[in-house]
Amino acid sequence: MLLATLFGQFPFLEKLFADSAYQGPIFGSALAKTLPSLETEIVKRSDHAKGFVQLPKRWIVERTIAWLNRCRRLAKDWENLNRTAIAFLKFASVRLMLRKLCNP
Repeated sequence: MLLATLFGQFPFLEKLFADSAYQGPIFGSALAKTLPSLETEIVKRSDHAKGFVQLPKRWIVERTIAWLNRCRRLAKDWENLNRTAIAFLKFASVRLMLRKLCNP
């Protein structure tokens, strides 16, 4: 149900990267029934890897959240209104994008 809502808001999504915990038949059949045009790629860890090994496309969300948490205003939930919190989140995202664009 969550993926169907997200797909309604973002119809341009083509691929879903998922953890190896989602490789079972229940998730695959439910996703195929809900969103048949969405391709799913399961990112698995290598059997030969020891210790921490960075997997492709796996840490994008966590990395972005860590970058946003560097902004002091977002470190705590100070805002009374959701729209204010979203506005500060957008300001922090613009700051990150400008930093990436301006620093070669």
